[in-house]
Order: sequence, then C-alpha cells, then structure tokens
Amino acid sequence: MVDTRAYLVQNGFISLFFQKSVLEDTAEWLALHGYRVISLDAAEWEELEQMHVDIASALEFPAYYGGSLDALNDCLSEVAVGSYGWSVAADTGLVLVLRGYAEFSVVDPVGAHRLLDVFARQASYAALFGHRLMCLVHSSDPKLSVPPVGGTTVMWNYLEAADSARQTRGL
Repeated sequence: MVDTRAYLVQNGFISLFFQKSVLEDTAEWLALHGYRVISLDAAEWEELEQMHVDIASALEFPAYYGGSLDALNDCLSEVAVGSYGWSVAADTGLVLVLRGYAEFSVVDPVGAHRLLDVFARQASYAALFGHRLMCLVHSSDPKLSVPPVGGTTVMWNYLEAADSARQTRGL
C-alpha cells in the first residue's frame, strides 16, 4: 500500500487542507520523518505586519529583516539554501504549516496570496540544491480557491482533492 503522503508535493510545494485531522496527521508524519515543522496561526494576523513578525521569528530571520514582501522573498531565499530557519544537515526539510489561512486571506487577500507565491518560488529554488521546503495551508473554507503561486496551481491535498472529502466534519 502506498502512503498517500508520498503525493504531497506532486502538484507543487503548497498543499491545501480542510480537515484538521488530515493536516495534523500529515504534519506529524513529516515530523517523524525528520522534517522541521513550524506552525503559525494566520487567523491571528489582522494586518500584514503581524505576518512578517511571526514568520521572521519562526524562521529566525536576521535582525535587519525589512518586514516587506520583497524582504520576505530575500530572507526565504536564504532559508531555501539553509542559511537559517532550519538545519540542512539535521533536518529532512522544512514545513511551514499555516492554520487559519482563509481568515487571513479575507483580511489581506493580496498579502495572503503573495506569501504563498513567495514561498512556492523559494521552495522551487530550494529544490535546485536538493532541499525540501513545503507549506501546508489549513482553510476553514472547503471551497477556498487560491490563484496560482510560483507558476503552479494550488491544489487540495491528495486525501481531500474531491469536494465531497471536504465536508464540515473534522474541522
């Protein structure tokens, strides 16, 4: 039997999740397999500045981090090559778990989309060095549709790809 988590990045480095249990199971499996899993609650971000503060802290950005989307792109490129945020030598890869993404996308739709776009682009860059970066995005909206990021369509995870799999159970 093939573990469905093997399909996690087949459609890109950003995966959507609806059921918390599916997200938790996936994050736990990744942690057990040596990934550094960083979880942030995007629902708490009432403005883009809060997102920058939380991400900078969680990924150990340098003190000179500018707190803009361009600065985020620059610092995530350093995360991609393993300069900080995770240990290339000790960790299998880095996983950013964003809980409450749908709520943040209502507060700042452009900023929310750009966050995923920057992360997707830097995850592709990381792959050039054999590094693994991925983002698991939890949404309380089973119909959430995210425009393409990093040149790739954002898909629901393998277990919840069908609309019927994203019913209100398990929120």
